[in-house]
Amino acid sequence: MKNNFFPLPEGVQREEMETDVLIVGGGAAGLSCALEIANIYEKKKAADPSMTAEMPTIMVLEKASEIGAHSFSGAVMNPSALKELLPNYLELGFPFESEVKEDEVHYLTKTGNLKLPVTPPPFKNHGNYIVSLSKVNRWLGQQCEQKGIMVFPGFAAVEVLYDGDTVVGVRTGDKGRDKDGNPKANFEPGLLIKSKITVFAEGTRGSLFRDHAKKLKLYEGKNPDVYEEGVKEIIQCRPGSIKPGKVIHTLGFPLNKSIGGTFIYTLPGDKIIIGIVAYLDTKDPLLDPHRELQKLKTHPFVMEMIKDGKILAYGGKTLPAGGWYSMPKLYGAGWMVCGDTASMVDVQKLKGIHLAMKSGMLAAETAMDALAKGDFTSSTLASFDTKIQESFVKKELYRVRNFHQTLSKGILNSLPLIGLQEITGGRGLFDNMKSHVDAKETKPVDEVWPNKAEMEESIQLPKPDGILFMDKLSSVYLTGTMHDEDSPNHLLLQNGDICRTVCEPKYKSPCTIFCPAAVYEMIPSSEYSGQKELKINYTNCIHCKTCDIKCPFENIDWTTPEGAGGPKYTEV
Repeated sequence: MKNNFFPLPEGVQREEMETDVLIVGGGAAGLSCALEIANIYEKKKAADPSMTAEMPTIMVLEKASEIGAHSFSGAVMNPSALKELLPNYLELGFPFESEVKEDEVHYLTKTGNLKLPVTPPPFKNHGNYIVSLSKVNRWLGQQCEQKGIMVFPGFAAVEVLYDGDTVVGVRTGDKGRDKDGNPKANFEPGLLIKSKITVFAEGTRGSLFRDHAKKLKLYEGKNPDVYEEGVKEIIQCRPGSIKPGKVIHTLGFPLNKSIGGTFIYTLPGDKIIIGIVAYLDTKDPLLDPHRELQKLKTHPFVMEMIKDGKILAYGGKTLPAGGWYSMPKLYGAGWMVCGDTASMVDVQKLKGIHLAMKSGMLAAETAMDALAKGDFTSSTLASFDTKIQESFVKKELYRVRNFHQTLSKGILNSLPLIGLQEITGGRGLFDNMKSHVDAKETKPVDEVWPNKAEMEESIQLPKPDGILFMDKLSSVYLTGTMHDEDSPNHLLLQNGDICRTVCEPKYKSPCTIFCPAAVYEMIPSSEYSGQKELKINYTNCIHCKTCDIKCPFENIDWTTPEGAGGPKYTEV
């Protein structure tokens, strides 16, 4: 039976709660939505002190153990939306690491380094902040609680509740079930939360919105969404060796058959953030961003910064890259969707926090208008789409609407086209370039790597030392990931025979390679001599959802685990 859909024990009923606005996801988009609703109410109250209406009830559900624990990003943050949301953000203690003071772009060969004499406009970051998104979202959560907003971490929304096609709330997942779904002594049934308006703000590849979108065909006529996988580390460097406030982007080494780039941000206290992002529409079944990050650190340019240092933190996630033409329908009866869940990321600049925040704020404006009218139909909530169209969200996303599709052609092949897009406001030679489903782009190993010696050299992992170079299990330990070992497996394998008979011999089991947390491994089959079968170590899962996106046979379904499970990010 599908995870989160086991029957209730006899005699047990679910409790119901009601709220005006229900926000699914306690990230930048969801928290900004909640805060803006409170802001709008406070402004109306200040303008009319005789107003007797109470502030709408707002509930934020977050599957992580605490706000910020699942928040992971680059992250250089454009403060434009923050300045609108909380103009006195500095006085309120906004937790930034450093203002950006320098920008550099480098092209790396295996041992060489070419620094661009001029920083291209998309890589200029003056006026932005280097931040930990985990810290930022914790801070936003505190601002919400101070305004009386109900923020509930540890509650995973697992099912949308409908009245016809109208969304009327969600069900949260049960807690305290064993591996087979049977209730344990600590069993707690999930809640039925009824709402007038539900805002989906789950982040990348939101599992609840994914099912909702399928039901209502919200991607009909749209480009398939495509994704990128990113991993990063925070490294403590030598005393006095790091000047904070520098943002460095690189292209080239170590990626070989795949497209992507790297980023290095310098922090106070002689720390750096170092990460790599790779396109998941790669044909290479052996892509492993964790391995490529370890290789990146062997480059002389990088090693000069990190030598004698030590890794403090690690994490991984996917980010939506399809952009404007991959965005789903943004509203319907009783619901809206915003942020990463709606593919609102500027992948050229690797920035999405301010877009997530602004979209959440516009959803808040729409929600307040609907509450004032008492009308939550699709025709009323359609104003959300209009607000997005008239905001900087569209302006920024529309300018890079064909960027990912172009760069997927390869660095050298795409440069003239990207230059033309800069001149034509994002159009290029022709508009609405098509994207492809990431899983379908994967090719057999023999097609991508006809030269076996080259393949063996490329997949060689630098020797782990537990200090500057890590194997995956050691990296996962740094994420603080925890799941109840006696709980249902949230990673649902559709057909294990495919893994054994086709995927392993033909593709070398990409899930065992691209997963940044060593969740998947092929072990000798107990039933079929000479073959291997897939073992899923689901308690390692850091919720990046790459497996749900990139399995060549779309054979893995990422579902929401028991609330409070997963990584516990604090710094990254």
